[in-house]
Amino acid sequence: MGGLFGLVITSCLTIELLASQNTEPAYKLDPNAWWGPECTKYHNDTSIRPFEIVFHDKMIADLRYRLNNHRKPVPPLEGIGFEYGFNSNILDGWLRFWAEEYPFKEREIFLNKYPQYVTNIQGLDIHFIKYRQKAYAHQEIVPLLILHGWPGSVREFYETIPHLTSVNKSRDFAVEVIAPTLPGFGYSDAAVRPGLGMHEIAVVFSNLMKRLGYKKYYVQGGDWGAFIGSSIATSFPNEVLGYHTNLGLSLTQKALSLTLFGSLFPSPVVDPALADRTDLLSGHIRDAMITEFGYMHIQATKPDTLGIAMTDSPGGLLAYFLQLISTGTRSYFLNLEDGGIDKYYTRDQLLDNIMMYWAPKSITTSFRIYAESLNRRTLALGISEIPTPVPTITIHASDEIAYQSPLLLRTKFTNLLYTTNIDTGGHFLALEMPILFANDVLNAIAEFRNWHAKGGHGNGELLPNNNG
Repeated sequence: MGGLFGLVITSCLTIELLASQNTEPAYKLDPNAWWGPECTKYHNDTSIRPFEIVFHDKMIADLRYRLNNHRKPVPPLEGIGFEYGFNSNILDGWLRFWAEEYPFKEREIFLNKYPQYVTNIQGLDIHFIKYRQKAYAHQEIVPLLILHGWPGSVREFYETIPHLTSVNKSRDFAVEVIAPTLPGFGYSDAAVRPGLGMHEIAVVFSNLMKRLGYKKYYVQGGDWGAFIGSSIATSFPNEVLGYHTNLGLSLTQKALSLTLFGSLFPSPVVDPALADRTDLLSGHIRDAMITEFGYMHIQATKPDTLGIAMTDSPGGLLAYFLQLISTGTRSYFLNLEDGGIDKYYTRDQLLDNIMMYWAPKSITTSFRIYAESLNRRTLALGISEIPTPVPTITIHASDEIAYQSPLLLRTKFTNLLYTTNIDTGGHFLALEMPILFANDVLNAIAEFRNWHAKGGHGNGELLPNNNG
């Protein structure tokens, strides 16, 4: 969940940077930057190796011991739902389920249902899923790089992958999914030195696609995956055939200024039907900024301190994650004692995702993406200010953490083909609504292909059945 507060932080940093510098930001990214140990730099292994997730018996026993011997939490205040965070009244039930009912070995088999691999990119072993179904002879296989965020993982995509890769005779293409784990997340290596932020990760994933033999590909991203995807589309526009996102945000100075202007003075910047999603000074965004984004500040400033606690306590990790899942799914879940967590996801789904952090001990290193991306160095690169010509399509769920109108998005995505606004759904759209999500991505790819076939004309035209 890196969208709204990141936009606000970026706005503040932009003002400070402009006040302190008289020169233009320098756009410099090293395509060969080495993020692994220096001792491995001259022995780089370029092989692509099969990988399987394993829940070792020793790890399971240790985890169950911690779950069964946790300290009793302080009771919540009377009449409180999730307003103060995860409600401790429901903690015992969740920890008991994880220790006694979560079928570790069955879930291990499930998590290995798609072919997985690792390959070393810039000193880091990057874990990824690579999967497609058998296509018809007339269909072109098109690669889709699909990117998760935090506190998510590639687990978010397991239910949507069969629909993304489904083969339909009426289409002239079939999708091959490449779903990498972000560096420092899950089973991908973490950097050993500072500096691996969202733009540097974009370079890693561009190099990954080259390693896999893809010269051109489509990109889809949500949460941090949206920012990384945007960066790939900006830095490598000749590689990206189209960019689809369920968190469409422009961090250009013009977009940030227009957002504030539209909050103060009703204008075409803010669609009246969507005003509550865009107004910084009232409604949904104001409430979210005040009540729901404290986690981002601590992760952007002291990620390792928080990581020590989460690495030691599975109960703490679960509470932290599920509170954020609740908030990101529906804003009104804040008022429910159970946080509405069971309404759209199964417990196995949510615990699968948590296991992608607990088993490989990657929670601390996953936090660091905030510190490495929300800072002056990242802003000084100026990448957020550079328009990208890559054709772009966005989908906006009603309970997504932030929304920008097409006018604002075009300050970054000059070839925004259309936007779709839906009256349901939350931040974790691929997991919550896998069929809708897949259909929107497939429709976007078809539109991208049509756009290229026409020579890249007709950009910026909203489809009649979509809201702007």
